[in-house]
Amino acid sequence: METSSVATPLLLHYSCGYVDITVDSVLFNDFQYTGKLAIGLLGLAEMGKIVFGDNLPVLQGLPDASVDLIYIDPPFNTGKRQERDRIKTVHDEANGDRTGFAGRRYQTIHLGKSGYEDVFDDYMAFLAPRFEEAHRVLAATGSFFLHIDYREVHYCKVLLDQIFGRDSFMNEIIWAYDYGARSKKKWSAKHDSILWYAKDPSDYTFCYEEMDRIPYMAPGLVGKEKAARGKTPTDVWWHTIVSPNGKEKTGYATQKPLGVLERLVKVHSKPGDLLLDFFAGSGTLGEAAAKLNRDYLLIDNNPEAIQTMIHRLAPTNPELIGFDVVCQDNRERGLTANRQPPSIG
Repeated sequence: METSSVATPLLLHYSCGYVDITVDSVLFNDFQYTGKLAIGLLGLAEMGKIVFGDNLPVLQGLPDASVDLIYIDPPFNTGKRQERDRIKTVHDEANGDRTGFAGRRYQTIHLGKSGYEDVFDDYMAFLAPRFEEAHRVLAATGSFFLHIDYREVHYCKVLLDQIFGRDSFMNEIIWAYDYGARSKKKWSAKHDSILWYAKDPSDYTFCYEEMDRIPYMAPGLVGKEKAARGKTPTDVWWHTIVSPNGKEKTGYATQKPLGVLERLVKVHSKPGDLLLDFFAGSGTLGEAAAKLNRDYLLIDNNPEAIQTMIHRLAPTNPELIGFDVVCQDNRERGLTANRQPPSIG
């Protein structure tokens, strides 16, 4: 889906009696669900929902078989705090500390850090009820994708085999990248795993014709026609991480590349389908869904994630659930939140 850009910054007022914020500088305090509001941006069609809250009760409120694709990228239980520096650069030939295009010098300005504690006492006990709800809400022809790293993937597969059934396991997709420091004591870990389960392994959405093509490693061995067409990917996907200095970056600590999510969305869903990410983070699934004319439901309980998603997905005019909000544009137009219980059906 093509989306237009927002010409003016949104002013969001979280009306809990003590918080006033903008999407570029959000300060949150803890509070309970108090209602919902579809934010009206002039000239933009409403698409998608962003939910602020614990994902388990939200999942429990969804109807059976109501979601066409689920992708989740939960905390990896690394035992460490996940953080990313947020920076911007400005052109400064005299004092620049980095070099850009055509040798121009730029100065780095540190904006702060984003992150969260990635530690769980019993990781499988945390994930199990959420996997069970994911299986329940997934449509009959739907697919579930778990993005996880090498520390936990084997435990997660055993758990998912129990919930979905071993026959529903379709692939372990390896996302391989080549970035960052190297270990001098072991083979450097430069991949994540994406486990794919189909709700019904005999009948699931798989649009082969929507696959992108990648170059042959030895094009001279396959002929000019095949080399020009390229080949379909295997279950090993080479794709760079989100560049710390690229336009795609949001500053969120564990942001995943849009290209990886777009490939999943194109092949495993159809236009108009509803896509769910209940560890939504920076909202990459939402952006992929919107670009490809799918609907999305994103859930997260991290205020920094909510801030990032509101800003990133504003052009799609998402409905915000789990807080009261007033939206004003530069003409001081606004809508006030209602006091009805949240509904995401």
